[in-house]
Amino acid sequence: MRVLARVGVGPLCSAARAVIPCFWRGKYFSSGREPAENQVTPMLRHLVYKIKATGPITVAEYMKEVLTNPAKLLGIWFISEWMATGKNAAFQLVELGPGRGTLSGDILRVFSQLGSVLKNCDISIHLVEKTPQGWREVFIDIDPQASDKLRFVLAPCVTPAEVFIQSDETRDHVEVCPEAGVIIQELSQRIALTGGAALIADYGHDGTKTDTFRGFCGHKLHDVLIAPGTADLTADVDFSYLRRMAEGKVASLGPIKQQTFLKNMGIDVRLKVLADKSDEPSRQQLLQGYDMLMNPKKMGERFHFFALLPHQRLHGGSHPMNACQSKPSPSPVAGFGELAWR
Repeated sequence: MRVLARVGVGPLCSAARAVIPCFWRGKYFSSGREPAENQVTPMLRHLVYKIKATGPITVAEYMKEVLTNPAKLLGIWFISEWMATGKNAAFQLVELGPGRGTLSGDILRVFSQLGSVLKNCDISIHLVEKTPQGWREVFIDIDPQASDKLRFVLAPCVTPAEVFIQSDETRDHVEVCPEAGVIIQELSQRIALTGGAALIADYGHDGTKTDTFRGFCGHKLHDVLIAPGTADLTADVDFSYLRRMAEGKVASLGPIKQQTFLKNMGIDVRLKVLADKSDEPSRQQLLQGYDMLMNPKKMGERFHFFALLPHQRLHGGSHPMNACQSKPSPSPVAGFGELAWR
């Protein structure tokens, strides 16, 4: 999950992880796509040693072990929100997601007149499955039939991840992300108290999908348990969970499809301006990039945008201001409606 936030000053506290020990036994299920040969990577050896020493690990811990763009338009989004909320001279630009903060770097080249604080973190998921005994978390263990292979197993008893399942949940498989919930709660509290905005962009759904945990290697689907460390691991964001975690402290917008968001942000106008100034090879590259971003069969309908804003941002209520701020205006939120400048 990629989170970009403009918030007030102050550190985000970390969430403690609870662990409930269990005695592991019972049947297991495989990853489902067994290749002829299993590549033994240094990461696989590390995971095998770790599991032998401490027992099966969660999918979230596995992702953390294995996992160690239209930036200009996103920059414009933040400028729009900054202008709409009073042009406060002091703010933070926070990027939560894997990598080195290059996305924020690109945005800051658009918004270069203002300072920043960049932070990065990987957000991982827990898999929980409905069984006759109730909800049980999916862990990763060593395959007893092959010491250099991994397998999925079901926890024989309750684990902390099951607390995040809703009582009226109808799905049989649910992916939960407590870390994302903590971050959303802290962002919501910060935005409610000091203003700001958070823009969350990722593959996602609104509480409708089940199994989205997958791996990619060379732009192709890759078994998540095969040759760990050689493929990127990802899972879709459950935006309905993020909305619940905001607990009504802030207003939420979306999720909306990337195609809609970028069109609202003026990507068509920008494409025309750039294409008119480009030679033929560059023009073809622009069109290919546009197709990747906007095509419904590619990222256009798979990638979604979701925003958190103060309630008064949408309703024009009062908001604490200092001498450097002008009065906030309930203008339309860029990307989620008409792009408005003042």
